[in-house]
Amino acid sequence: MTEGRRAFQASRRALLLAGAAAALPLRAQPQQPFRLGLLTQGDDERYSPQTLLRGFPDAPGGRSEPAAQIALNDSLVTLQMAGRNGAELVALEAPAAADLPATLQQLLQQRVQHVVLELPAPGVAAVAAAARGKDVMLFNAAAPEDALRAAQCATNLLHTLPSHAMQMDAIAQLLVARKWSKPLVLVGPTPGDRLLQAAWQRSAKRFAVRPVAERSFKLSNDPRERELGNVRLLTSERDYDAVVVLDAQGEFAQGVPYRTVLPRPVLGSNGLVAQAWSPFHERNGGPQLTRRFLRRANRWMTSYDWATWMAARCAAEVAGAYIKAGIAQQVQALRQGAVAVDGYKGQRLTFRAWDGQLRQPLLLAYGGGVADVAPLEGFLHPRITLDTLGYDAPETGCKAS
Repeated sequence: MTEGRRAFQASRRALLLAGAAAALPLRAQPQQPFRLGLLTQGDDERYSPQTLLRGFPDAPGGRSEPAAQIALNDSLVTLQMAGRNGAELVALEAPAAADLPATLQQLLQQRVQHVVLELPAPGVAAVAAAARGKDVMLFNAAAPEDALRAAQCATNLLHTLPSHAMQMDAIAQLLVARKWSKPLVLVGPTPGDRLLQAAWQRSAKRFAVRPVAERSFKLSNDPRERELGNVRLLTSERDYDAVVVLDAQGEFAQGVPYRTVLPRPVLGSNGLVAQAWSPFHERNGGPQLTRRFLRRANRWMTSYDWATWMAARCAAEVAGAYIKAGIAQQVQALRQGAVAVDGYKGQRLTFRAWDGQLRQPLLLAYGGGVADVAPLEGFLHPRITLDTLGYDAPETGCKAS
């Protein structure tokens, strides 16, 4: 074969290969890794060693960074299919509340557009105010206060931790379902206790629960106030079906079960507690998630850890599904239910359009198990049964939506 013939055939093969390559679909070039922010506050008393050591049931068990890492690992396939080159967690701690806006700005400078807030309610409100008008999506994973879903709500602020209203609605549903419709209520003196009391009173009215009495408790070293902390005195002289204890700090509530005068169940801040997660949740893949968190964090997963895990999952899923959309469009997709995420609770979960709260079943858990899951059977809703927990659209006080 002549040199000219060989050159002609080589040129022909090159043209054929080029044509075949042109016929294949173009693959998107890998983009930058998905970056998720985790913003914490150093002086958050809930995470102090002394508070964590007490192990109150409706409180954090520790920092939730391991939960965010697990969520990003769970979402890697989704992100890679969308062209993302992996995922990174950018965790920053503000020393105090006054430093939160500056710390948020640091995250924005690192090209972070999705931020999980592991903050108390005032910190969440401060960050939401600082983020107004900025291209960032915020997830509240550690503040249950109802005001953040009402007067202090924001368009780009979503909530994965259940609200006080959701928790109290779950407790009230259980009281009705068990026919414990005449509880004795014990409420503390702190501002946090008053928030729980307001949520409880709303739920009791909503589900026609009629307490026999509300009694105030107080933990004090003053001998003149010792009776206010005596469970037996507080639970005497009345007949009641159950005891609902409202204690935001958890110390008094810890000593209520098995100390009441009448042998009655205890609910609320101890005994049976409405939680986003329990390590004793044994259905819907729950044990697998619990074990993975236990291996990484060396402790049990709490509601606060689950809320961070879920926030990170939602952020990654919406970023993968709407990779060419801006943050405003992604927020809208979550609020309108266009993106639903499996929370290992038996169904895919969506956010409410009116206040940004994640719809979710609540586990009615006690020290060694889960007694039931709310919404309970028989509590109906015109559209979504999960909306029997918390503020429904006609009740919302949020104007930002």
